[in-house]
Amino acid sequence: MKLLPDNVTPYKRTPEFTEESVPSGLLHAHQTKESVWAKIVVLEGALQYTINGPETEVVVLNSNTFGVVEPTVLHEVKPLGKVRFYVEFHR
Repeated sequence: MKLLPDNVTPYKRTPEFTEESVPSGLLHAHQTKESVWAKIVVLEGALQYTINGPETEVVVLNSNTFGVVEPTVLHEVKPLGKVRFYVEFHR
């Protein structure tokens, strides 16, 4: 799994989402802006994280495994049952 670069720091965090409250935009391919990284943190349950490019990669995130979103790379998430998570943005 990818790691956040050492030279980025968090600047914003979403509220906690559940399988029922996850915004629809996160369920479809979307991207962060240039120079913006993100960390997907699962507090409970499991979340499928798909990186759509340059090579497709599918990872199941849970409380022991977080997801790293690289700048401008298309990605999406899918709840795998009951889940609670948030996204932390870094630059």
